[in-house]
Amino acid sequence: MQVEPSEEPSSTIYFDDEVTEGAFVSENVIEKMLRKADQSYDVAVRHIIETPLGAGFGSSGGGAISLALALNEALDLGMSYIEASQVAHIAEIECRTGLGTVFAATVAGLGVLYKPGAPGIGEAKRYEGIEELEVAYLHFGPMATREALSNPVLRARINELGGAFVDRIKDDLRPDLFMELSRKFTDYVGITTPRLRRALDEAEGAGLPCSMAMFGEVAFSMVPKGEAGEIADFFRERAPGQRVQVDRVEDRGARLM
Repeated sequence: MQVEPSEEPSSTIYFDDEVTEGAFVSENVIEKMLRKADQSYDVAVRHIIETPLGAGFGSSGGGAISLALALNEALDLGMSYIEASQVAHIAEIECRTGLGTVFAATVAGLGVLYKPGAPGIGEAKRYEGIEELEVAYLHFGPMATREALSNPVLRARINELGGAFVDRIKDDLRPDLFMELSRKFTDYVGITTPRLRRALDEAEGAGLPCSMAMFGEVAFSMVPKGEAGEIADFFRERAPGQRVQVDRVEDRGARLM
């Protein structure tokens, strides 16, 4: 990221070295942070994303919080970690790209947000054995979170079952139960595409835990280390040519490097 004083504030945003005009969450964060600065700046932001965009992996929330933290440092705004994180949270809410992603990015690992709200307000419970887990995923394509969260019918379906499952996971935060409830939630919400549905059903038929990443045309499985490779091989056989990857689960929240 580059920040330089200027007569009028301006921003340029890059994804993997290509200028983008559609980074409305980043633009929202920049606008909010520049309001707190003592002068105008030109800001150039380079986002490097290692996971697919629009896949339900929280790239918008991750970009928002990392940008807020970086701007706080670069502009010497003196905000606390929580205060900068709250700017990112509000930006994502306003842009309708996520509801609890920024909070999750501050907590990291596997957990459940049982009291909703921004960082510093919400409350979460974390699974302590996260270093023992890996995630395998099969990526078909993106879905528009903004459109999904703007759909009142879909939001109602999410809230109907989501609250009950949050209570269950809070009392019994095991990865296998998480995967079981995640799949039931996926079936209830009912927005899988035919090819994603086929992948989920075939994985279930093979006895492999699998669910949909919300919101993305993505099948994923979180399992103990040593099992993720088998699931990745299964995905490659069922969906040749599609992106399949195994990743660890990050144990530390968003931070400056």
